[in-house]
Amino acid sequence: MAAPEVDIRKNFNFPLVVKSDMNEEMLAEATESAQTAVEKHSKSNELAAKMLKDTMDKKFGPSWHVVIGEGFGYEIEYETKHLLYMFFGGSLGIIVWKSR
Repeated sequence: MAAPEVDIRKNFNFPLVVKSDMNEEMLAEATESAQTAVEKHSKSNELAAKMLKDTMDKKFGPSWHVVIGEGFGYEIEYETKHLLYMFFGGSLGIIVWKSR
């Protein structure tokens, strides 16, 4: 009899920050907002990204950009002190940055 399949991503329900140059307050707000957006829109990365972008625009002014997904790379230009690259749920990558 085969063992039941276990979704190990449930064990990784915390944000793992890979790279950030944000100040502590902005970083805490961004990671918390990202976690909320992903949990609320677990079936749609597009809706989660829109929710996170809208939150960042309201709290820190425009113009923020957000990408949420698996298996992507990035090369961007961003405003200094306004970048966050993190993982949530194991393999879900989230990048948030503000344009110049």
